[in-house]
Amino acid sequence: MTNHSETTGPSENGDIPSPVEPGRAADTSYEGPGDEHQVTLRTPAELADALPYLLGYRPEDSIVLAALRDRDGRGRFGGRARLGIPANADDWAGAAGQLVHGLVTGSERRGVRPEQMVAYLCQEPARGETGREVMERLRPLAQKLRVECGALDVPVVEALCISAGHFWSYCCDEESCCPAEGVPMGLPGTSVLAAAATYAGIQVRGSLSELRARLLPRENAEAREQETALDAAAVTVVSRILDDAGRADVADETLHLARRVMRRLDEAPPVSGMPAEDLRDDQLLGHDEAAALILGLQDRTTRDRAAEWMEGDEARPALRLWRALARRCVRSYGEHAAAPLTLAGWVAWSTGDELEAREALAMALGADPDYLFARLLHQACNEGLDPESVRRCLRAERGSRGSGGAGAADGGDQIDGPVGHEPAEPSPAPQAPSGRRRRTRSLTPVDAGVRRRARAQSREPGGRIARPRTPSGADRPGVARPVRTRSRASGAEATGRKETSAEGAGAGEHGNEGGGERV
Repeated sequence: MTNHSETTGPSENGDIPSPVEPGRAADTSYEGPGDEHQVTLRTPAELADALPYLLGYRPEDSIVLAALRDRDGRGRFGGRARLGIPANADDWAGAAGQLVHGLVTGSERRGVRPEQMVAYLCQEPARGETGREVMERLRPLAQKLRVECGALDVPVVEALCISAGHFWSYCCDEESCCPAEGVPMGLPGTSVLAAAATYAGIQVRGSLSELRARLLPRENAEAREQETALDAAAVTVVSRILDDAGRADVADETLHLARRVMRRLDEAPPVSGMPAEDLRDDQLLGHDEAAALILGLQDRTTRDRAAEWMEGDEARPALRLWRALARRCVRSYGEHAAAPLTLAGWVAWSTGDELEAREALAMALGADPDYLFARLLHQACNEGLDPESVRRCLRAERGSRGSGGAGAADGGDQIDGPVGHEPAEPSPAPQAPSGRRRRTRSLTPVDAGVRRRARAQSREPGGRIARPRTPSGADRPGVARPVRTRSRASGAEATGRKETSAEGAGAGEHGNEGGGERV
């Protein structure tokens, strides 16, 4: 089963009086800031209208669970989890069990066990299909969710199907409340809840597909030119990364180029709307520049140093650059998107945007399920951990290089404060010292197996250069590690991979049991 999932973090907005009579709508109170403003949701229609505000976006082709817990005799919205609906009905039981168990166990780890659950199934009709037919087709999936929740003593108080602008309830069969032809959804933004959410500062950021479009490769007329630039850069960059002496030079060149592009992006005039912003950034990034940056970031040490641009004036242009690079990982270079996607997810999380963080990190795992850095960040973000602990580590690494006389490589050309003009020619940056570093950021050379594969492939007629892989932080001296080869998926395949996770539980994280993982 391949599914992409999105899980929202813990939420405390909303109350639901309990107990709720089976088959009846729940009375739900949505609380604004400081509990000063409340909206009571008493019908399935109001619960259906609440879904985008619970997630922060409009889900598509999704199973969504919203946990409820008791507080002073009233239910309160807790964690939420989203999972793509498997195309094969044979996978529904596994998907339901994974999502329910992940959400419940994740909530338990935070000491807040769900006591009730609201389930949503969102899917648009296929060609020639009606919304009601979608509802009937998904009824077995709704039943599996109710059974899985019941097995954990967490009853589903309402299960809704949303399709073709209508909703249906799987729990209520009263014609006056939930007719067989469905109930039309209200216009977005016109309900009392929408007004309360606006007052509370909660925004709905479009659909999930619109959010993912900012990070997906551009399969347009320029994709071939970008792939050609990547092919050309790989011939030289990969061999230099595989050479111990050349790695430091590639790192300095990559970071210097990234800072130049970040400055260029930061100086660009503002435009209105996310599509226009992304198009502007794409036009400001050349194919050769994107290729050099994408390949340079495949080195773990270079990527970790780039991750230090996570706050202050550096964060916004860095995030725009990582998004743009992810969009340039076209066609056969789809697996290379793991690095820029992970960096985008990290900066988004560090700056408080957990929604984009989870999406980017899940897509990074879709591009490369063995990418340990993305896996660890994804799990930490899902579990509601504070990113400050990671920021402290990165600040310390940056400070240690500065105190060791290598500050110019990362600090001498920063974009803090007013942004200066881009230099006409790159200035040389001193190399980082080769002193002892933290174990999690070891400068261990790339393993010999990858070295041999890269050289062998480079000698093959028409063969591509293998992506350099540095050993994970889990490797230990003297411990044999099997070398595994992976074919590079196409851009569409790599970013189309779907990841499964449940809030706080890290459910559905991909990994190979007993095999090495890459960071």
